[in-house]
Amino acid sequence: MRQDAHNSGDASAAPCAGLRIGDMAPDFSARSTTGDVRLSDYRGRWLVLFSHPADFTPVCTTEFVALMALSVDSLFSHFAWLRMIRDRFDVEVRFPILEDPTLVIGRGYGMVAPGDSDSGAVRSTFFIDPEGVIRAMTCYPANVGRSTPEMLRMLDALQAVDKDASLAPANWQPGEALLGQPQADLDSVFAAQGETDWFLGKAGAGARR
Repeated sequence: MRQDAHNSGDASAAPCAGLRIGDMAPDFSARSTTGDVRLSDYRGRWLVLFSHPADFTPVCTTEFVALMALSVDSLFSHFAWLRMIRDRFDVEVRFPILEDPTLVIGRGYGMVAPGDSDSGAVRSTFFIDPEGVIRAMTCYPANVGRSTPEMLRMLDALQAVDKDASLAPANWQPGEALLGQPQADLDSVFAAQGETDWFLGKAGAGARR
């Protein structure tokens, strides 16, 4: 398997734990259930990259809804698992599931600590924009499944605020009003009709892209 967790192509340089929002997502290539995959090939579109502790575990089996998944299990274990999901739940998982038996990608993304021997500790999710920039991250413990609606809401919110240069408030849903950017000069603050209008003003409704 070809894997590199840095744009330089030097797999020995991983781990690079400590990725933050606004960082470029480290490039890599790996075998997957849909063929060879390189992260940079997804430039120009939004991507949700997430890890799961292992195949054939009950919580992981209920989670799948995203675009690219990662696990230390082998490619053929992934195939067997996807066959079981199809036979059991009548759902065909067609997005790529990557194998990462050497933990190079997991360590490169900080999903696995440098001294860990497996990826079973956490469920990490990275929301990557069309420019390859990490825009949001979540991390769940292995014994708690992710919220599919919240993952979709996060992606919708990121796309909406990019489109309108606005802000998504707590619990925002597609179609609801966004917030405008706060005023940054004193005249605008004093001229606002309401005492909170200068920093809590409504913008247009944000829609799913």
